[in-house]
Amino acid sequence: MRSRRILLGRSWRIRAAMYFYVLALAAVVTTAWGQPADNIRQYQFEPAAGRYQLALKEVPRPVAAAGEVLVRVRAVSLNRRDLNILSSDYGPDDGLAGGIPLSDGAGEVIAVGEGVTKFNVGDRVAGTFFEHWIEGAPSLEMLEQARGGGAGGMLSEVVVTHENGLVAIPQHLSYEEAATLPCAALTAWVGLFKRGRLQPGQFVLLEGTGGVSIFGLIFATAAGAKPVITSSRDEKLERARALGAIGTANYRKNPDWQKEVHELTGGVGVDQVLDVGGRDTLSKALEVLAPGGHIALIGGLSGYGSDLPTDSLMWINATASGVYVGSREDFEAMNEFISEHQIHPLIDRVFEFDHAQDAFDYMQGGSFMGKIVIRL
Repeated sequence: MRSRRILLGRSWRIRAAMYFYVLALAAVVTTAWGQPADNIRQYQFEPAAGRYQLALKEVPRPVAAAGEVLVRVRAVSLNRRDLNILSSDYGPDDGLAGGIPLSDGAGEVIAVGEGVTKFNVGDRVAGTFFEHWIEGAPSLEMLEQARGGGAGGMLSEVVVTHENGLVAIPQHLSYEEAATLPCAALTAWVGLFKRGRLQPGQFVLLEGTGGVSIFGLIFATAAGAKPVITSSRDEKLERARALGAIGTANYRKNPDWQKEVHELTGGVGVDQVLDVGGRDTLSKALEVLAPGGHIALIGGLSGYGSDLPTDSLMWINATASGVYVGSREDFEAMNEFISEHQIHPLIDRVFEFDHAQDAFDYMQGGSFMGKIVIRL
């Protein structure tokens, strides 16, 4: 009788263990996101009164075809371009309805398609801004396929992309940090090093304290250059000095900030400029550009369409180049630099996936410094 009770007790414990095992297995099958294994959540562009809004959707989980990689996105970051897209600044008939927002994201490989050789399951990766721009000069077709507007956006729990559209991320970076690299960081790196050929000891002018300018500040400091940065807020300028800026100028307090910058260089001018301001800043940046200097034309925070005074460039043997992010080859070269110098991006704030709209609103407010990240 006693042995029967022991057997019954053991049998009950075995059944209970099997029950909880099945529950645990079901939790795995439904994934850590609370969705069925064949469904994921992603944000899409939804038309709303002449602009777009973010709409959270449940969609079928993508499948990696031949040559493709499936990535579980862990973090994404915002750029000014993302606000422009939501506001339909690129035109009301741009066909973005149903597209996935955000160009910048990082995560881990969870599946690979037939023939994939560059990545394995478990690899930590980031998406490239231009999925098909591998190296060299881009074609118009490559430039028209930037992420963050159509199906290639990153604000999704899982994305599928060709293996050529990914890079391995530096080992010392978190997913949140790596998610800031594809657009802003690469733009700054190309402007300074590939186009500007930055050298130690050169003066670098950085406009504002957004993503591109802060990466420019961090990169220039790591390279032994002398960065000077502008902002409308003294508290941001103080933080910039802590990051390596050798001089600062408040353009709200001093509308002729270019004269202050010129004095900070000892009257020689700056060798490199990352011009993100556009219409209102370009002429002033050129005033302070040193002979033989380089200005990277990057953004239009104050509007596009400035008249470039070619005579000003010619007389001082200066150069200007348009920079629209870069290739995968450029991304890999930048990552080597980041790893060599153990660089960490400046993240202002991290939002959770369900609060993605709050991240957009926060960027619109303009109080941020560096990058804004959404964690998935």
